[in-house]
Order: sequence, then C-alpha cells, then structure tokens
Amino acid sequence: MPDGGVVVIGGGIGGLVGAALLAARGCDVTLVEAAAHPGGKLRAVTVDGAAVDGGPTVFTMRGVFDDIFAACGGALDDHLTMRPAATLARHAWGGARLDLFADPAASEAAIGDFAGAAEARGFRAFRTEARRLFEALDGPFLHGGKTDPITLGWRMGARGFPDYRNLKAFTSLWRALGGYFADARLRQLFGRYATYSGSSPFACPATLMLIAHVEACGVWLIEGGMHRLALAVEALGRRNGVRFRYGAPVREILVERGRAAGVMLASGERIVATAVVCNADPAAIAAGAFGPAVRRATRPMPPRRRSLSALVWTARAEVSGFPLGRHNVFFSDDYPAEFAALAAGRLADAPSVYVCAQDRDDGGAPPAGPERLQIIVNAPATGDGAPLNAAEIDTCRRHMLDSVSRAGLSLDLAPSTVLTTPHDFARLFPSTGGALYGPASHGWAASFRRQGSRTAIPGLYCAGGSTHPGAGVPMAALSGRLAAACLLRDRASTWRSGRTAMPGGISTRRARTVPTG
Repeated sequence: MPDGGVVVIGGGIGGLVGAALLAARGCDVTLVEAAAHPGGKLRAVTVDGAAVDGGPTVFTMRGVFDDIFAACGGALDDHLTMRPAATLARHAWGGARLDLFADPAASEAAIGDFAGAAEARGFRAFRTEARRLFEALDGPFLHGGKTDPITLGWRMGARGFPDYRNLKAFTSLWRALGGYFADARLRQLFGRYATYSGSSPFACPATLMLIAHVEACGVWLIEGGMHRLALAVEALGRRNGVRFRYGAPVREILVERGRAAGVMLASGERIVATAVVCNADPAAIAAGAFGPAVRRATRPMPPRRRSLSALVWTARAEVSGFPLGRHNVFFSDDYPAEFAALAAGRLADAPSVYVCAQDRDDGGAPPAGPERLQIIVNAPATGDGAPLNAAEIDTCRRHMLDSVSRAGLSLDLAPSTVLTTPHDFARLFPSTGGALYGPASHGWAASFRRQGSRTAIPGLYCAGGSTHPGAGVPMAALSGRLAAACLLRDRASTWRSGRTAMPGGISTRRARTVPTG
C-alpha cells in the first residue's frame, strides 16, 4: 500500500461502512479480516446447506444506510430487495398473545384489546415520550461524535434545553415503564428493548425507551436474510476501490513516532499505512490482542461492565402448535428473577426466548417442510471461563423448549442444529467474554463511557457496535461513518513539516494540507 493509505481491521458493519466511505473520498483502503467472509456479528450459519442468520435479525433505521450508499455513489435498493414489515413482533405469555404493528393505531388497538383502555392510553403516552427522546438525541448524540454531559447540552442548544433536562438518565427503564403500564406483561414487552443493547431493564436508564420509537418507525425484511446487508456494503466498498483480504488475522498494530503506522498480519506480512481503523471491540486493544504498542490506546472493560451474551440455536425445524410470525418473543413468568440470575453470572432457569422464523413473512404462513429458525436465550458474558459441558447444554436446551411450550409451541430441531455459546462468541470476538454489545448500558454515565472514534494514539481509530454511539446494526454503521469523518478531518488538518533553520536555532514548519486521499 502506498504511503497515505488506510488499513481497516475487521469486516463488521462498522469496518465495512468506514472503508467504503473513506474509499469514496479518495483514500487508498485495504480491509483485513480474520474470517473468510464479511459481516462480523452479522453472520450466517450454514445448516443442512441453508444459510440461517446467526446474528442480528431486525433491520431498522434504513435511512442511515440510504445515506451511506448515496455518499458512496450507490443506492441501497440496487443491492438488496426488502420490504417493510406490517407486524413488528409477536409476543406470548403462556396462552396470551399480543402483536405490535408498524401502524401505531393498530398497536394501540391491540393493546386495548389485550389489557384494557387504560393501558392503551399508557401506550400512547409512552410512544410520545419515546419519540421525544429519540428526536432530542438523534442529531446531537447518535449522529455526533463521542461527547460528555456538558458538551451534549451545548450541542442540544437553548431550544433543546427542556429535553436535555428530561433525558430520563437517572431513572431505570423498568421504573419508568411503571408510570405508563400497570400490566406487568407490557412492562416486560417494552422493557425488552434494553436487551437490544445487551442490558437489563432494571439497570439501564429510561432514555433507552427511544429504541421503541426506532422500531416503530419501521422494520424491514431483507430477502435472503440480514447477512445480505454485509455483502451489499462490501460490494459498495469494492465499487469504490476497497481491497478486501479475508483469512488475514492481524497480529499487531504498528506504531512509529507515536502514530499508527500500519499492521502486521499473523503471517508476518507488514502493511504500511498512515491510519488504521480498528473494527474490533476496544477491549481487545486494551488487552494486548493487537500488540503492546497500542494497549494504552483504549481502556480495558471490567467483566462487571460487559453486556449480555447469548445462547443461539440456528436450526432447521418442524414447527407446530403456535402461529409463529417472523419475530416472536416468549416471555418468562418472572422477569426480575431472570435478570437477577444473569447479573449473578448464571443462566435463568425459566428464560425468555426469542424465535426468528426466517421463512415466514407478515402473514405467518409456514413453508412446506422444515423451516429456518434462529432461537436466542440471553446469557451472561462469561465466555472466557469454563465452557458449558454436555449436561449443562442439555439443560439449557430443555429450559428453552419448556419456555416456548408454555405458549403451545412445539419445536422438533434437526440433529444438524448449531448451538453458539458465550464461549464460542468469546472465541469469535476475543477479549469480550462473549459480550455481544460491548459495555452494558447500565447507569446514567454508561453511554458517555463508550469508546469514541479517536483513541489515545494518533492515527488509530475505532468503529463497531462496542463504540459510540452504541450497539446494533444502525449504530455500528454510524460508528463507521463517524470514524471515517474523524480520520478525514484529522488528515486535512495535519501539518507536515519542511523544517527551515532560523537564526538563533529556531525552526519553523512550512504547512500544507494533507489531501484526504
């Protein structure tokens, strides 16, 4: 790579987006990825020859990707076929069932039928508040660089000051939900949005109710599965000149004269660059996974601050007894006990279960024969400890099947079913313990503690769902965009020196703007 190039480590969504945007601005970009394919956590697992989504399954904030593709001279619709979902999700508590819809009036009516008129009014008030929080933070926080409470207030300005004073950062989500819903089942339903960032509704700030607004604004179904999104962003990068090298793990990030200077691959090959974007968990940098020279670039993440991990079954299965939709949640009878177990580092005895029926659309019509399923049970991020043994895995599977059977769902999982545990996730994503969302969003300051785009080492940047602005596919994409923007701004303002001796031994620098390529 010629001098002035950029190396991106990791082909997750943050890395893919950052690489594509930098290349579109004229940078010479090489992306190196340890795996054989792009996507990172946005991955597919092959089961009986069929690709089953093994990572995120819900696509929201489509506009973020429309903007990214447009900035790179492309259009999202040229790469993916997708359609909006009319039904957001189906929720079950034993024999009781409630669907939420893209049409808020339909959701309000369904809640009224399910729990009464007072709860429908509570939903209307909750939806209004979730929208207010999202609109208050969308520009200043989600689309802005890493900040602190004082700078956030400055960004929000005088007009945003009333919202700034009422961001609900000091109240837990669970407690706030009690002000809208008397029915504990509805508090469970909307409290579950905390798990979208790998957090507990009992410990995260009520600010996270904004996630409900994000989902209500639109869920899109991607033909072929969510992993196709990673392939689409990769194609966008290729079109703009990004070089992709798979099966190329990085041994070390190189530092020269106090700046990032490229990478050394596990093979011993050196790739020289003037900037490096690391699309790995920042905890891996701090743990020394990329060499001793960059350990100080990020802060370590104590295990107590980790987000949730998961047990994920990717399967082909015969299904009967419950009318599955595309997205389905089967709630436990005791939500506080479930999250208390997770906080104590244990799996819940009676867990809530998420089932994505990937061959079903809004109508819920089942395919002929076995169908593709992704099944998720939350788990503590203890993947750097002892792995689950065969007896423990059997118990987990039995608890999962018991949980869905209370709603009448019968699953006959094929022998080819693949189970991914926290230990497996820790192997796939080193130095995380299997945490899937970076640090948990617990406490009012958690969002301000996330790693920003810049690190303590000039020329080294971070992107991905473990960095600012947060976890999830759209947030990871925004992190890639923020990292690219920071890199370009820093490069444009860098002074290169042609030192000229002055009388008295004083030297001056002849400044020039470094081209963004």
